[in-house]
Amino acid sequence: MPDSGSAPLLPRVLAVAGPTASGKTAAAVALALRIGGEVVSADSMLVYRGMDIGTAKPAPVERRGVPHHLIDVADPGDSFSVADYARLARIAIRGILARGRVPIVCGGTGQYLSALADGLSFLSAAPDPAVRAHLLEEAGRLGNDALLARLAAADPETAARLHANDRKRIVRALEVLETTGRTVADLNRDSRSEPPDFAVRIAALSPDREVLYRRCDARVDRMIALGLREEVAGLIGRGVPLSSQAMQAIGYKEMAAHLAGACSLDEAADRIRQATRRYAKRQLTWLRGMEDVRWVPIADDEPSGRVAERILGVFPEFLT
Repeated sequence: MPDSGSAPLLPRVLAVAGPTASGKTAAAVALALRIGGEVVSADSMLVYRGMDIGTAKPAPVERRGVPHHLIDVADPGDSFSVADYARLARIAIRGILARGRVPIVCGGTGQYLSALADGLSFLSAAPDPAVRAHLLEEAGRLGNDALLARLAAADPETAARLHANDRKRIVRALEVLETTGRTVADLNRDSRSEPPDFAVRIAALSPDREVLYRRCDARVDRMIALGLREEVAGLIGRGVPLSSQAMQAIGYKEMAAHLAGACSLDEAADRIRQATRRYAKRQLTWLRGMEDVRWVPIADDEPSGRVAERILGVFPEFLT
């Protein structure tokens, strides 16, 4: 991210990253109020209209009058790629800069953050040994045909190229889908190189692991109390395909399974808690693999204003 020396200076963008339930949204809003900013979401599920509870979409009261961008820009049945995100986010960031305000990117979708910070390049998915081992166990128990059929429902383009005997590639395609929420076909289409437009400074919130997992569980409980079951039922009732990218999100696919009679509500809740904790762990792994990330340890229940000031202590150039 050259922004010094003989290279032309790039506009600066502040990003607040971190795992789910780490308090990113509140910190980003506090920062925006402190330095005159606007928030650009970097969350792959907040883009979908009508998916509010299961995505923990910030309500107007939580936004505190701060403009938010890249929220509610796609219908749940639509596919939304990293390339789509990069294009719309760049438009939003340019508009914020033109208004003389500070763009504050907020989210935990690693591919979105990488697309802005490093430019859009070949978007591969890091291997996840635990997910792969689980899929291989399923392949041995259920057979390759069952896994290929599952892949065909979510990524028919990739499935059409594979033979049922090609267990390795079937498992890899399902692994990519489960760990990124993206299909191999989509990732391949997004493999066009484009240089970064901005100098992105990333502050990653890092709560204690025990605190993080407790927050994840509390978030799931809150979602269910707020009506996640009814939200998912409404999406299904409106004809959103279960195989769609949006309905494969954590919370939605488990609740859809409950609504189909495959498990009880308590079982669905347990699965969502477990999946949320696993996702938080994967987010941390992705962020640790990115360059120039500055980690900001946070205490349990630390006020968002204090977190914002600590981020500005790491990146004081945003105070000028």
